[in-house]
Amino acid sequence: MLTSKERSALRSIAQKIEPITQVGKLGVNDALIDSLDKAIEKREIIKITVLENSGLVPKEVGFIIAEKLGAEFVCATGRKLVFYRFSSNPKVEHIVF
Repeated sequence: MLTSKERSALRSIAQKIEPITQVGKLGVNDALIDSLDKAIEKREIIKITVLENSGLVPKEVGFIIAEKLGAEFVCATGRKLVFYRFSSNPKVEHIVF
């Protein structure tokens, strides 16, 4: 569980990064979760976009993805979602709070 200060720091970092993928009409599937899992292990923080034509509610999608990834759902800003998970890879530059 993130504190409000940690969440604020992550939101600040997330403003500077671009979304890595999109959730479309297929919704949340295994292929999407696999690619997000690999990306979050390399970066610790990722941002994705939920497309309007997907018919999904972004915040609900955020909670679903966070649960499947074992990650923290940082925030939903419009249709952009941000996730954080500490990486076990020692080569990754870790986010320090």
